[in-house]
Amino acid sequence: MREQVRIGCVGLGGRGQGQMRELLDIPGVIVPAVCDVYEDRAQAGAAIVEEKTGTAAAAYTDHREMLAKEPLDAVLCCTTWITHGRVAVDAMRAGCDVSIEVGGAASVEECWQMVRASEETGRFCMLLENCCYDRNEMALFRMARQGAFGEIVHCEGGYRHDLRDEIAYGRENRHGRLKNFIGRNGELYPTHQLGPIAKLLRINRGNRFVTLSSVASKARGLHEFLLREKGPEYYLANQVFNQGDIVDTNILCANGETIHLVHDCTLPRPYSRNYAISGAKAAYREAPFQDAIYVDGISPRHEWEPFGPYREKYEHPLWKAYQDEGIRFGGHGGMDFLVLSAFVEALQKRVPPPIDVYDTAAWMSVTCLSEQSVAMGGAPVPVPDFTNGLWIDREPFRRGMYCLEEVCEEAFGE
Repeated sequence: MREQVRIGCVGLGGRGQGQMRELLDIPGVIVPAVCDVYEDRAQAGAAIVEEKTGTAAAAYTDHREMLAKEPLDAVLCCTTWITHGRVAVDAMRAGCDVSIEVGGAASVEECWQMVRASEETGRFCMLLENCCYDRNEMALFRMARQGAFGEIVHCEGGYRHDLRDEIAYGRENRHGRLKNFIGRNGELYPTHQLGPIAKLLRINRGNRFVTLSSVASKARGLHEFLLREKGPEYYLANQVFNQGDIVDTNILCANGETIHLVHDCTLPRPYSRNYAISGAKAAYREAPFQDAIYVDGISPRHEWEPFGPYREKYEHPLWKAYQDEGIRFGGHGGMDFLVLSAFVEALQKRVPPPIDVYDTAAWMSVTCLSEQSVAMGGAPVPVPDFTNGLWIDREPFRRGMYCLEEVCEEAFGE
């Protein structure tokens, strides 16, 4: 019987409701309270809890009131990009561990506030970067840790997702992306591929981001979409969007690796996270039609091979266990359930999470730093060291089935 943990859920839009449903499927989780600034969403969240558990949950519209009144162990925060950092700090100051949905930081100070709150309270802050637990990413991670790539030199990733309708109809569906695309210009959503890359390159444990530079294209995608779909009378028809359609970001690491990220959400295209790894012995690319790999001395010369057989060979034991146990696949092919399970395990065992506050701060800071660089014509800007030097010699990481530093085969009886 797993220890019960009481988790309050803040932010109950589409993503928040979906995450809470999955959270309630994890043994030992109790959700006694939910919160959203919109009363109808708060009530909808409470109804989901009752539907799934048969127990009523208190509904709030102010997370601070919820924190003051409810004896919670932790908070799951799925609010907007410019509010989840604030909720995280309030939750830790109230004695709760916290997990927050992905998105970039509005300022470097916001990142430091999360770090200080975690260090001063002893509570953890875990970014729910689900892509760290994707099946392909975990197999590639295992492959890399076994030396198949050799020394890794360069990685690429991105968020290439046609979200024109979701962004443009932000007023109608009460979605927070719209105002960000009106007012900001930078790498707004970096962590989906940066998270797996950072873990691959041992960021914050023997390596770190040093400098960053970003450039943005002009913005035309949303304007053309709105004219076509809504016509010239629509209230946003003549809106100037600051956010460039394509934003390219380059990061230099302390150990010499380079990272290229691309943000592309307002032009027509199929979905891709643009993942690529270049090492001294092998290369991988997420291809438009088939993921592909090239292993020096093994693959046909100058020809890509399908990644499928390699994924089978290097399947991460967590994914083996996930499939063997017959657990139903949840959101995003199952990685949502795995990242939430990692969060809950850390709560139940009272141990550090696999994605800690230093990871959270470093990955989120890319957004506000990229805005600075774009505004200066692509000039490089320094990335703060949120560990204050500890990246050089950190305390040992916690081994286990959800570990993202090494593949802990012993946790699976292998």
